[in-house]
Amino acid sequence: MNFEFSFVALLLLIMLFVPNILWSRYPPKDYEKYSKNENKLFLTLERLGEILVTVFSLFCGVKFSLNPILIIIFASMILYELYWIRYFRSPKTMQDMFSSFLGIPLAGATLPVFAFLLLGILARNIPLVISAIILGIGHIAIHYEHKLEVE
Repeated sequence: MNFEFSFVALLLLIMLFVPNILWSRYPPKDYEKYSKNENKLFLTLERLGEILVTVFSLFCGVKFSLNPILIIIFASMILYELYWIRYFRSPKTMQDMFSSFLGIPLAGATLPVFAFLLLGILARNIPLVISAIILGIGHIAIHYEHKLEVE
């Protein structure tokens, strides 16, 4: 396991944070009504996972290469960016936020979790893998609960 700074991870985190910062300006209609019902355990796991993934990914030591896993990671994050483009061009409803994208369920939650889980596997970084799992449990569960509420 290598604890060297990773510019790959920095780029992935930028790809993750920029749409989320924009989202904070353009949340779905009625989001506040739904966010009040979020499961506190899932919310805690999501927040903890966000912090841990950020820290452990930045120091995972992965460098740019043509590694097939790294290509899948970036493909996942490019799909994530496309998901957000679709959302920002939509009427920005709860259904728009939690719909599938190209057949990927809850793409806004599953794609980045998948990417960072793979990054942890590629780096052989157990703390990052565990952090991505914690993030996934919280983040995907919250998205799933919201999806059930709006259906």
